[in-house]
Amino acid sequence: MRRSTPAALVAAATLTLASCSFGEPPEPEAGQPPNLPTPSEGAQEEPASFLNVVAENLEVPWGMDFLPDGAALIGERDSGRILSITVAEDGTPSEPEEVYVVEDIDSEGDGGLLGLAVSPDYQEDSTVYAIYTTDEDNRVAAIDLAGEDEPEPILTGIPSGPSANGGALAFGPEGNLWAATGDAGNPELAQDPDSLGGKILSVTTEGEPAEGNPDAESPVYSSGHHNVQGLAWNPDGQLFASEFGGDLADEINMIEAGGNYGWPIYEGPAGDEEYVDPIAYWEPFEATCSGTAFAEQTLVTACLRGQRLWILEFDSNGAVAGEPRPTLEAEYGRLRSVAMGPDGMLWLTTSNRDGECVAERGCTVGETDDRVLRFATAYAAEGRI
Repeated sequence: MRRSTPAALVAAATLTLASCSFGEPPEPEAGQPPNLPTPSEGAQEEPASFLNVVAENLEVPWGMDFLPDGAALIGERDSGRILSITVAEDGTPSEPEEVYVVEDIDSEGDGGLLGLAVSPDYQEDSTVYAIYTTDEDNRVAAIDLAGEDEPEPILTGIPSGPSANGGALAFGPEGNLWAATGDAGNPELAQDPDSLGGKILSVTTEGEPAEGNPDAESPVYSSGHHNVQGLAWNPDGQLFASEFGGDLADEINMIEAGGNYGWPIYEGPAGDEEYVDPIAYWEPFEATCSGTAFAEQTLVTACLRGQRLWILEFDSNGAVAGEPRPTLEAEYGRLRSVAMGPDGMLWLTTSNRDGECVAERGCTVGETDDRVLRFATAYAAEGRI
């Protein structure tokens, strides 16, 4: 559910959006994998690219990460199942194997089992971290996949609601665990310094505030967020986040320590020095982007309502180079999670069985939904897109 916005703000933001035109998106070539940028150095000829279906008939796959042996872990939002999928050298995927079930989830609305993050020390501790919704809150917990114990909560009391539960979870390059939360349908929480809602959090694996947080006593790293569902770091270690807006603008933000990103006061660029403006934004019908990943200097974000990937290229100075461009537009329906696998390929999940894939928005649930896809372009064998 999207929040109404004062008329004056609507007018101002509409003018801003109108001035930020990305042009008409190119027509997609059905059945073709995304045409991502290729490295400028090396051979000039590009090997053939391909896309294959890794898994079918899943129930709203949401969280995704990879084990040290290369197996993908996929979490189903509504069932609470965590599945393991391996792909042989010839590209043949295994049948999804259930390795754990989070029992106490509340999957009403857009809650449930959300992000997954594999411990950097998995080979020693066999631990995976999950962020999920219960009937009391959203929480982050440690799960020992080698045991039968219940999840061990490390961070609780994150506001939950029927919408805007956030859910991104990832280990950063410095080893901290990062979690993105939503405002849970209460926009004022995003500006409340005493609430964990509408924030990006950075903690240790014990749930304590991470070193480098603006307030050493708080897990909060940034605030003023509506609903962040994607976190990704570029090769230089800079964090970026994909965020649902309200009625006006969905955003890609470069995250700064202590930064306030304006929700619910602003959507899209604020033009106010108290708030951090997004580096890219779109109207919701062409975005509502969830998962986010980097392929070298290229940011890829998977969009739900927009039913596409948006591609943002960066130059050597870390600035956006050129206009964002769409790919896979309306080919696979609603796209939820995207991640760079250890095989050098991008992995992607659909989200067509989440109750939001409806004809009024040009979406049709397929017979084999939901699916996990894997694709490579030039130089994928070298681990580069």
